[in-house]
Amino acid sequence: MNVLITGATGLIGSALTKKLLSQGHQITALTRHIDAAQAKLGRDVNFINSLASLPNLNHFNAVINLAGEPIVNKRWSAAQKEVLEKSRWGITEQLVELFKKSKAPPSVFISGSAVGVYGKQGRRPIDETGESQHQNFSRRLCVTWEEIAMSVDSPSTRVCLLRTGIVLAQNGGALKKLLLPFKLGLGGPIGHGHHFMPWIHIDDMVDAILFLMRQDNCNGPFNLTAPNPVSNKVFSKTLGKVLSRPTLFPTPPLMLKLLFGEMSELLLEGQNAVPTKLEKCGYQFHYTELEPALTSLNL
Repeated sequence: MNVLITGATGLIGSALTKKLLSQGHQITALTRHIDAAQAKLGRDVNFINSLASLPNLNHFNAVINLAGEPIVNKRWSAAQKEVLEKSRWGITEQLVELFKKSKAPPSVFISGSAVGVYGKQGRRPIDETGESQHQNFSRRLCVTWEEIAMSVDSPSTRVCLLRTGIVLAQNGGALKKLLLPFKLGLGGPIGHGHHFMPWIHIDDMVDAILFLMRQDNCNGPFNLTAPNPVSNKVFSKTLGKVLSRPTLFPTPPLMLKLLFGEMSELLLEGQNAVPTKLEKCGYQFHYTELEPALTSLNL
């Protein structure tokens, strides 16, 4: 297949690109920094630095849209919120326009999102049918992102939305930010630790995207989370066990609110998101339990 990928140099995108190349697919990747992207992904990828260079999407079989400024990189000032919005909504809108210009559009459009779309949910399990009246920035960010992507949905193109949890990988993502205090023996739960942390191993993240790309009967939103989400307390205890470190130092919620402001909601609130729809479609997870998933990463 001929596949267009945005966000190809990110944690998920780079692992996905390498897997697609190994399977013989042709990849075109959108990146602002072609030299750095080429050093990371190799010369078998065709790089472009602007979607404006494409007249349409006629020669692509699939588009995978993973672009977006990392949500936890900076405190959520008004300016940073605008960066987060533009990096997600703007590129997705450009792709939508290219779909509209295509007489023979790609048959599948896979676009990023996050479990934050569900807002504050407490501890109850929530699948893809779940809704929330709780309005916060992360929910509004994801809802609009998904609405833009779904405008492509048509008899010619099916749309799959990736409602992603915490991606467990060796060299990046949220786990990398957690590792240092835990390795120093200073890790522990956040606050009471009762809120859930839906997670997914990077291998399942990549293979689930490939699965959705191939399955013509799959469309709409999918929770890209392992079948057994855990509370923050259990996550912390399990990570400490895998690292052979104690987990005796809980982080006070007030400290996080002072350090991160509004962004602290990502650390203090969670969703017990389960992949009901993905499993019904037939996807079989490599990692369903947290401890084996963390152990496999050789942290």
